[in-house]
Amino acid sequence: MLRHAAAPGSGDPHGFRLGDCSTQRNLSEEGRAQSRAIGDLFRANGISSAAVYSSKWCRCLDTARLLGIGEVVPLELLNSFFGNSSAAEERTAALLAWLRGQRFGGPAILVTHQVNITSLTGEVPDSGEMIVARIHEAEPVQVIGRVATPA
Repeated sequence: MLRHAAAPGSGDPHGFRLGDCSTQRNLSEEGRAQSRAIGDLFRANGISSAAVYSSKWCRCLDTARLLGIGEVVPLELLNSFFGNSSAAEERTAALLAWLRGQRFGGPAILVTHQVNITSLTGEVPDSGEMIVARIHEAEPVQVIGRVATPA
């Protein structure tokens, strides 16, 4: 799981609308550079293509596209529930069920938000940080590593 790259601020402005990036908090130039560097890091480690899923928020979609390692599939299950903590348990359970039902033929990258990653893994990633995890059929998610945001 990859938290979107640097996007200054917190939450989203009043009037937020999916599909309208002008109403959202977006990647800074630093965030765009981070996204490209993360893609370079994947390639340097032998991953030149992957299944890439993203929240529908512009900052996540942009992060995912700038990785340059696969077609980006928007996935509503990765959308943020920041500001709606009552949705955390249900949304996380739905994402976990979806993950358990997938049979990825190689690496899979999920670009999402801090609250989603924390709810699923218990880890609190920085912007642009990856949490590497194994999804077991009936056991909790197993965090097997973290990859810091490239400088």
